[in-house]
Parts: sequence; C-alpha cells; structure tokens
Amino acid sequence: MKYQYKKEFRHHLVEWFNNEKRDLPWRHTSDPYKIWVSEVMLQQTRVDTVIPYYNRFLEKYPTIQDLAYAPQEELLKMWEGLGYYSRARNLQAGVKEVVERYNSIVPDNRHDISKLKGVGPYTAGAILSIAYQKAEHAVDGNVMRVLSRVLHIEEDIALPKTRKVFEEAVEMLIDEQYPGDFNQALMDLGSMICTPTSPKCLLCPVRDYCTAFNEGNADQLPIKSKKVKTKKVKFNVFVAVDQEGRYLVEKRPSTGLLADMWQFPMIEINENGISDETFQQNYNVEILEYEDKELLRFKHIFSHLTWEMECMQVQVLQKMELPDDVVFLTIEQIKTLPMPVPMLKILNVLN
Repeated sequence: MKYQYKKEFRHHLVEWFNNEKRDLPWRHTSDPYKIWVSEVMLQQTRVDTVIPYYNRFLEKYPTIQDLAYAPQEELLKMWEGLGYYSRARNLQAGVKEVVERYNSIVPDNRHDISKLKGVGPYTAGAILSIAYQKAEHAVDGNVMRVLSRVLHIEEDIALPKTRKVFEEAVEMLIDEQYPGDFNQALMDLGSMICTPTSPKCLLCPVRDYCTAFNEGNADQLPIKSKKVKTKKVKFNVFVAVDQEGRYLVEKRPSTGLLADMWQFPMIEINENGISDETFQQNYNVEILEYEDKELLRFKHIFSHLTWEMECMQVQVLQKMELPDDVVFLTIEQIKTLPMPVPMLKILNVLN
C-alpha cells in the first residue's frame, strides 16, 4: 500500500467497524480487567462459545480483587468446558500481580503489562489499545491474514519471527485517534470477510487498497507451512464403581496438560493391550465385574495431541488405602469438581 493511501485505509476500515461491528458484551466496557478476561477467553475459542462463559465469569468475579483470591478449584470449575486451562491459572496469577504490585490498576504501558503472567504481545496490545486507547499493535491470526493480503506479505506466518513483520505493519497503519477500533476492525475483518478460504472480497471495505485483491491472488495468502502431525495416544478409561455406588476419580498433577483437573482413571494402552492389571495395581482395587465393556468410545483432539478413549464401567473392591488424590465420590459430588471436556462426556453418559 502506498503511503498516501494510509489515511483512506484507516478511515474506511474504522468506519466499516463502527457500522458493522458485532454486539459483544466486552465491547460495552473500557475496564481493562474485563477486556483482559475477554481476550484470554477468546484465545483458541469461538466467540459464540465465549459469550456465556464471559458473562458468568464476570458475574462471579466482577472485580480484579474477586478473581485474584478466588479458590483455584472454583476458578477451574467456572472455566470448565472452555479448554486450555492454563489460561485460567495464568490469568489469575497475572491479576494477582496487578492487585499486589500495581494497587489493582492494570498497567497502561507495554513494558509493565508484558511482565504479567500470561500476557503476551497480542493480549498486551489488545488491552492497551481497547481499554487505554494507546496506539499499540495487537497481532493475531486474523490480523496476519488480512495484512498479508492487503500488503502482499509473503513471509511464512507459521514462523515466530514473522510476527515482527506484521507488528511493524500495524504500527505503520494504525489509527492513532481510534487505535482500539482499528485493531478490533482488523480482527473482525479477518473473521467475517477476509476468511482463510473463499474471502468475501466484494464485501470488503478496504479492497481498493488490497494488493492481493488487485492481483487476483487473495486465496493464495497468507503463506503458512504445515504443522507437524498430532500425536495419537490410546487410553482405557475405567469408570469404576464401588459397592456403595460411588465412582473412582483422581486429581491430575498440578503441572502439565489439564493440571489440577479431575478425571476417571486413564490407563494408556501399550503394545500388549493389557491395561486391567495396571489399573488394579495403580489404584489398589480389584475388578469384581465388567458391567459395560463398551460404555463409550470417542476421540478428543487437543492442538498437539489426540486422545483415543475406550471407556468401560467396572465394579471394584478397594483392597488397600487409595493413592494420593484418588477418591470414591457420588455423581453429585463429582459434578462439583472441575473436569475436562472428555470426562464431562463420560459423566453425561452416567447421568
């Protein structure tokens, strides 16, 4: 884009946003805490999914102090079903830093806000531009897609170093009078018009300034190298019931995938395919009866991993003291615990 067209590009983009922007709950506030919550929830998650979670979350934690000192198990329960649970833990840690180090006021500069737990370059820029009207870049996948087409940038967006190219591009183009609207307009344009496949170029408010549109190759950008194939792991999930009708559940480790969430016991199926003995040894129980060997079978896909789950319901007898963080609970008690989506699927079958 030629330098003299920057003003027109900004004007048409922001005008389109103000006319066409979606009515979203976080667009009715300039509170940096509430905008922070929305940006964290929106990472890797669809807008329609986030809206009810956002409303419930802020009803439970209306102020930054409320979230800072909330019990973690309660927080994870509020986040249940959103996935990527480290986001919730990092959000709480960052919020607590703000309360204790910044007198409950979210920093209004990139240097300080970027030091907070879980706040990367995009989240920092989004909060600063939307809440504080600072002319700061907020580059996500939508923004990279739009600008790769508008400016005909052919660097591989899968490479971390490429983000700097787009951050500099936003700094060149950003509307300093309305930086929050400008950044949100780029995001909305990417999600609504300038989509990954079949972009709706004839509806685009800035197509006159788009190099890829003028050259007829918008569908060939951005350049993105393919991801490595996700790893597949097979598990037997033991839905184990004792003689009192209680179910065996365990708390996952406090670090790593789905940290501190609760689950039914999972045993990885090795090349021998024998998991029953491992289950009995690991949990100090004896299987008395197989009630349903094919209770449920499904796949759960993470960004880097696929779980292939084969669930069976078994009657068990506790032989020795249960291991740490392993308990027998009723269905009603289990419902109060934070559980990841694959476990909720199983729980729903039991209801």
